[in-house]
Amino acid sequence: MAKKTTAKAAKPAIPVAKKASGKAAAPKLKPILGQESWTIANDDVEVSLTKKSGHMGPVTFFRKDRKFSPLSVAPWYKENAVKEHGSMLGVLRGDFFCMPFGGNEEPFGKEKFPGHGETACGDWKLTQMGATDPDCECGCGGECIFMTAEIKTRIRKARVEKLIALRRGDNAVYICHDIRGMSGPMDYGHHAMLKWDKQGAGLISTSKFKFGQVLPVMFEKAEEGGYQSLKPGAEFKSLDKVPLATGGYADLSVYPARLGFEDLVMVCSDGKGPFAWSAAVYPEQRLAWFALKDPAKLASTVLWHSNRGRHYAPWSGRHVGVLGIEEVTAYFHMGIAASVKPNPISRKGIPTSRVFKADEAFSIPYIMVATPVPAGFDHIKSIDPIDDNRVRLTSKSGKKADARVGWQFLNFDD
Repeated sequence: MAKKTTAKAAKPAIPVAKKASGKAAAPKLKPILGQESWTIANDDVEVSLTKKSGHMGPVTFFRKDRKFSPLSVAPWYKENAVKEHGSMLGVLRGDFFCMPFGGNEEPFGKEKFPGHGETACGDWKLTQMGATDPDCECGCGGECIFMTAEIKTRIRKARVEKLIALRRGDNAVYICHDIRGMSGPMDYGHHAMLKWDKQGAGLISTSKFKFGQVLPVMFEKAEEGGYQSLKPGAEFKSLDKVPLATGGYADLSVYPARLGFEDLVMVCSDGKGPFAWSAAVYPEQRLAWFALKDPAKLASTVLWHSNRGRHYAPWSGRHVGVLGIEEVTAYFHMGIAASVKPNPISRKGIPTSRVFKADEAFSIPYIMVATPVPAGFDHIKSIDPIDDNRVRLTSKSGKKADARVGWQFLNFDD
């Protein structure tokens, strides 16, 4: 990824877990929306992490005043969905890390992974919770609080450590997954999900992409109680003009839309600039949510439109207005077998998997941010660094909004 920027190079805004120097705390689990969870919070953000499956949610920004909680929690959280439908689907909320990313219906050699991998459905262990020292390497002055948790995978042996950190003054969540001891090819990704209660209430955009395509196979089958609206395999250059199966076009830059349908598309980042991004603007609330990533590590964005298109359990027509904004290195949601072997996306030079080595560590940083925007601020056209601790959002209408975020976190292991 090109790292050209006028911003001064600096140490990461938040330390990685191995550099965190806070004192370990006894695990404090409490039930939150049906799941035993750990929670960290400061004046700006509150984050909960489930022990089962490692799902991060709920997340509340502006917690002392506006209380903005854009991430989804599946409506069956009060039910015994884990026992009936498995831990990943039963817990379903917020954002979680998938390895391998996807349904994984097809085995990979002798390996048979569950949907979205053990990281998305296994039990996590809290390893540390605390605050950084005033003289820590990130230079935050002791204003970072964090937790780390880990899971040891068995199907493909590895140790995955999850860092979640908050910095005073930022309405941002800094997340990193550190992978050690893994050998062989693997696809992976984040699985963030946003929720709206009103149709057409969100304005969706991404940084520039070099290729966009609707899932090339059927995503839902009517005979099984699922319905889709987009034309399978259709390619597109802009989110606002994507072919429909019945002819004509859909505008994917406005959501929720196409009530009664489930759809899946993928856009592949062009890799230019200091980072890639995905965003949703909430014009009525004058707020924006956006995520930052390194496209060299998370090459593409899967957009999962879930708007009452599934009528089988546990969805039962009640999963409405949810948009998955899923940053991945994968071939759609097709799983490890399809992502590792040559496929139409990888043949374009876009990575859909990575070969891991047991003797090296690989870290995947990711940041999600919330920020106020002015009246008249519509779709985000660009997000650019101002300095190490601020970025500027510019809308298509020409309105601007600055957000405080230590985006250099994305570069901590360069």
